Amino acid sequence: MTERIWDKFLTERDKTVLSAGGFGALADWGNRPALIVIDVNYAFCDEEPKPILESIKKWRTSCGEDAWQAMPVLQKLIGICRDKGIPVIYTTGTRRADNWDSGSWSWKSKRSSEAPVLKSDGRDGNEIVDEIAPGPRDLVVLKQKPSGFAGTPLASYLQLLGCDSLIVTGTTTSGCVRATVLDAFSLNFRCTVVEDGCFDRTQASHAINLFDMHAKYANVRPSDEVIDHLNILPQGMFDLPSGQGMSTRVAAE
Repeated sequence: MTERIWDKFLTERDKTVLSAGGFGALADWGNRPALIVIDVNYAFCDEEPKPILESIKKWRTSCGEDAWQAMPVLQKLIGICRDKGIPVIYTTGTRRADNWDSGSWSWKSKRSSEAPVLKSDGRDGNEIVDEIAPGPRDLVVLKQKPSGFAGTPLASYLQLLGCDSLIVTGTTTSGCVRATVLDAFSLNFRCTVVEDGCFDRTQASHAINLFDMHAKYANVRPSDEVIDHLNILPQGMFDLPSGQGMSTRVAAE
């Protein structure tokens, strides 16, 4: 059996219990997926690959170089989905300049009082990185909480598109990715998490949350398996936005 990224964190007792309980079975893919790209913005990625301890001096939520290791995977998945006419939906944050609406985000970081990095400093942290910038026919969902569903139109967009499943990528694995997957699971969407298309700032959290999602809520698969699946799907299943009147880099919805 192929070793998984989380295996080194599990005890023999853990493995025995999971096997006995039947956890981690592979669910069906679903027939009408959307690709979800969660929070791949400058606040989590920085403007270029840097060691994480260097990157977080400016971007306190940065995942450092791990973000950029996932970027080619995201580019390939986005390209295939656009070519196939499969929905590509991005999420990113939104915040007042004075940070008043950070709400409960301010409770668990000693650096939460820092002013957001805004355009006057070069980049808005919530701006999706240029390397995977949304296109005119893609959708962008703005959010203020971990889940892409919390207080956003994401569920209604998926309903309008007739989606029955999600292919989930982005960051952080232990935070916004996991929260989105759990809400999707609760809404009876089939979920596939792309193992090498997700990233986090802590290695243990990344691995263990992939493990836990795979055990109970989603299939965690490498990108090559996801790409093989996307390649066999029919062309043009979805009534996507026309993109007319949109800039090359799509404005937030």
